[in-house]
Amino acid sequence: MADAYKIIEKARKTGKIEKGTNEVTKAIERGTAKLVVYAVDVEPKEIVQHIPLLCKEKKIPCLEADSRQKLGLAVGISVPASSVAVIDAGEAESDIKGLK
Repeated sequence: MADAYKIIEKARKTGKIEKGTNEVTKAIERGTAKLVVYAVDVEPKEIVQHIPLLCKEKKIPCLEADSRQKLGLAVGISVPASSVAVIDAGEAESDIKGLK
């Protein structure tokens, strides 16, 4: 299986991503998210606990990342990111298709 961080980085460089739980939630609800990655070390857990359920409902692949810090780095920001949605996969498209 492809590494969630690598997919996010590739999508960021060649496609389009949304970061932050509010933006990610909107992307899931609109059906524009191709892949969602959320960090399991978010406190309090309630912040991201709706994400896997929404993804399942909308049939969007959803991955767990072990670290908010690493997720932030993958999206190219210097602060931790609790969740990220890939909107346009760019060159990461085949990686995302491989997840299903």
